[in-house]
Amino acid sequence: MTAHSSTSMTNLPQPDHPYKVMAVYKFAPLPDVESLKAPLAAFCCAREIKGTLILAPEGINGTVSGSPQAIEALADFLFVSGPFGTRLAGAEVKYSYADTAPFLRMKVRLKPEIVTLRAPQVDPNRQVGTYVEPEDWNALIERNDVVLVDTRNDYEVGIGTFQRALDPNTQSFVEFKDFVAKNLDPKRDKKVAMFCTGGIRCEKASSYMLSQGFEEVFHLKGGILKYLEVVPETESRFSGECFVFDERVSVGHGLELGQATLCRACRHPLTAADRQHQHYVEGVSCAYCADDSDKHQAAAERQRQMDLARQRGRAHMGDAVADDAARARAEKIERAEQSRLANKG
Repeated sequence: MTAHSSTSMTNLPQPDHPYKVMAVYKFAPLPDVESLKAPLAAFCCAREIKGTLILAPEGINGTVSGSPQAIEALADFLFVSGPFGTRLAGAEVKYSYADTAPFLRMKVRLKPEIVTLRAPQVDPNRQVGTYVEPEDWNALIERNDVVLVDTRNDYEVGIGTFQRALDPNTQSFVEFKDFVAKNLDPKRDKKVAMFCTGGIRCEKASSYMLSQGFEEVFHLKGGILKYLEVVPETESRFSGECFVFDERVSVGHGLELGQATLCRACRHPLTAADRQHQHYVEGVSCAYCADDSDKHQAAAERQRQMDLARQRGRAHMGDAVADDAARARAEKIERAEQSRLANKG
């Protein structure tokens, strides 16, 4: 057993899929962060691992994919044998699988923060809220004395969230501080529960809340993704799908591929209802960018180039990944409809 096997890593039972996806984050002091970038990038590129990893003095954050063997080797490099030593031990790690590569290239980036809040007084390495396991989350959020807050941005909340959760209506995580100042009061809101996609934003948000005088702050361990993985759909309090930052766009219960797509002009996630809107034109526009003609022109030209590439029998760069994801999504919808009709009969 390797040292990293004790971290929060769950292998979904889908070994036949060619790509393994690894989402990882850890708040840990990395004062030597600049010297870590090159060996990490070289290790990933040598094994054809693709995605993005962010390094900062406060830790690591990112999502990558590759062959199952390559991702297992990366886990060993990060948690055991590489230049990080044991500093990333106990990292929050989630595995899933895909039929097509979710990412097109490999990037290792150095940033001041692994999740940007711009609150110097916040240090998740020193102070965070109380972790709540997914199995215990329903009981907590159903209490009348708990204020439930979604710490994600508006476009993420729009395709799925927990029932009765407050939506901060933010476009970036930096705006979360203003939401707290205007809408929450430590004297009134004695118990606050928060959630996000994978848990990282909540670690920083809970640290910030505690620095502002809030007494009891809870956050969902492993985020929505862990909740959707382990909580049965029949017991779920999550409505809709969870936005993810790759060509899958969204996932549902069991981390299965969702039905959301991206507007290729403005990159806003679109639900099935959004795609029925009068301003939706596939590959060109949607209701969220209806007034932005510049984006429409650029998207229309891109769509034209993609169509030409198809006619010539060549895939436009990046198009194959999106097409494969869309094809898988369409097949899933068709299977669901066939099952519904069979059960109806």
